[in-house]
Amino acid sequence: MSPNSSSVSLCSNTSVFAVGELKTQLVKPLETVTPKPLLIFTPVAAGEFPVLVLLHGYLLHNSFYSQLSHHIASHGFILVVPQLYSVTGPDATKEIEYVAEITNWLPEGLEKFLPPHVNADLTKLGLAGHSRGGKVAFALVLNRLKTELKLKFSALIGIDPVDGMDKGKQTPPKVLTYVPHSFNLAMPVMVIGSGLGEVRKNPLFPACAPKGVNHEDFYNECCKPACYFVAKDYGHLDMLDDETKGIRGKATYCLCKNGKCREPMRRFVGGVVVSFLKGYLKRDFSSLMAIEDDEATPVELQKVDFLL
Repeated sequence: MSPNSSSVSLCSNTSVFAVGELKTQLVKPLETVTPKPLLIFTPVAAGEFPVLVLLHGYLLHNSFYSQLSHHIASHGFILVVPQLYSVTGPDATKEIEYVAEITNWLPEGLEKFLPPHVNADLTKLGLAGHSRGGKVAFALVLNRLKTELKLKFSALIGIDPVDGMDKGKQTPPKVLTYVPHSFNLAMPVMVIGSGLGEVRKNPLFPACAPKGVNHEDFYNECCKPACYFVAKDYGHLDMLDDETKGIRGKATYCLCKNGKCREPMRRFVGGVVVSFLKGYLKRDFSSLMAIEDDEATPVELQKVDFLL
């Protein structure tokens, strides 16, 4: 166990949109023993749990996803949240290579940092990415770089994914082809969108998830099975922690059009991720199929769709 680990006690609640019943722990491995700096969110109770690799958005810190990660982990999942870079340019090639390296490290490296009697089930491995991290996740599983992977992903999640500045201004490597159902993936896919992501907060800056390269375009290229949820009155960064520190943390409240507060969107994203993973990794589809009619859904849904 890392000497830099910390523990969070979580309350019990059976709703996927609330913190789950399992107590979770945050582990911070020393950076010298992992391919990239990692945060690991894990249940403390004994058991074998599926694993989700979660990729951060453009110029964001992985720590900004702590509340969301604890939420998902408390429902019985282990999350590996890397810091892929500090400063980067438009080309995402290195990030894709880093995620492949982290994935290949998991079989030998992950178990060393889990609590006693907690085991990772790497036969049930999900990949999720937010914003540019969503682009990176899709690019990796679409094998845009012909990357060698030791493990097979079982599920893919794009959390308000973005493939550049605008249609015709995709950043390399391009992911979107604008050919409907062209993503030939041997796994289920979920795309989560923000209704305010394509709205400019300031006329001097572009929208954070511009129409033409956002969630709608990613979902249009998905094949069966896939599902799609868009939260109406929430923005591109509303699934982050309530408090995001530093200059970059303050910027998350300034650059994108936001909802009134982050908590409902974060609970929604956590809940649909849990529902999707429970369905496709644990074969329990009850909460996923009930989301559209679930009175406990913390946001108003602008769009719901399933390709089954």
